[in-house]
Amino acid sequence: MLLLDTSALPRTDRLEAFRVAMQEASVPCRVEHRPRTGGLHARMTLVPLGAASVFNTDASGFRLVRTPRHVRQESVPMVALAFQQAGRGEYAQRGHEQVVRGADLMLVDLTAPYSFGCATGGGSRSFQVPQDQLALPMDVVRRAVPRLRSSPLHGLVRAHLDQVCNRADEFAAATGAAALGTATVELVRALLVSAAGETRLSAAVREQTLVSRVRAYVAQHLTDPDLTPATIAAAHAVSVRLLYQACSEAGLSLEQHVITARLERARAALVSPAGRRRSIAATAAACGFADPSHFARRFKAAYGLTPREWQRADL
Repeated sequence: MLLLDTSALPRTDRLEAFRVAMQEASVPCRVEHRPRTGGLHARMTLVPLGAASVFNTDASGFRLVRTPRHVRQESVPMVALAFQQAGRGEYAQRGHEQVVRGADLMLVDLTAPYSFGCATGGGSRSFQVPQDQLALPMDVVRRAVPRLRSSPLHGLVRAHLDQVCNRADEFAAATGAAALGTATVELVRALLVSAAGETRLSAAVREQTLVSRVRAYVAQHLTDPDLTPATIAAAHAVSVRLLYQACSEAGLSLEQHVITARLERARAALVSPAGRRRSIAATAAACGFADPSHFARRFKAAYGLTPREWQRADL
């Protein structure tokens, strides 16, 4: 959902519109414009994914300040996990100061005062989770704030959020939007417990989120022909037996999940402008299939057409 596009507004109205949109999408705060040539410009979207939401902002330079007075105003208690798609952010909360850029994740406790600024402008991507959905004590969340990078899950969650936030509109239109939101909340929860060093919860969270982490891992390594149950289990420090048991309890056939995801990627690739010019074998290899003949058989069984027929179809 598009919340704000200042290109259609008079310059004198843009700062107030930015403030109102920010409050609607997130929590009450003070918005300060950092003037540059061309004035304030911003585009903001909010996309629900189940109980959570993706909040994306692309804007010229600004600074947000959430004060104790803002905290006292009524709002849904939330936690946000964010990153900079472009530009450099400067974040401070409870004595923790962080420069946010590139591969960094930023954890914001929206129930407490904080400040965030992007002096030269840029793009911010944020996954917002209601506190009751996260189901973690706030002291665990607060301990995790300065320690996200210490968790081995940081890179996995950062890569997952990159896909979720930048393709939010596409995912929200799919039938599995709520399930994706739930899985992402579980990944965020696992990251926070890991970063906080919360030994009381870590074993239970690892067990509860294993299948969600496996799904995210598979999505990231789909093109790897060596993606097997053994390599997936090793990446998550569990036995193959435990991996199969967790997938079975979740109603997931691991091998079929991998094959289906690869076939879906191949089906989209074959009818893309570049894919129509590429050989079937090259597309198969790019989607993780080592054997083009096996790929062709599985593709026809799944979709009723050969890869060549689908590639040449007039869609």
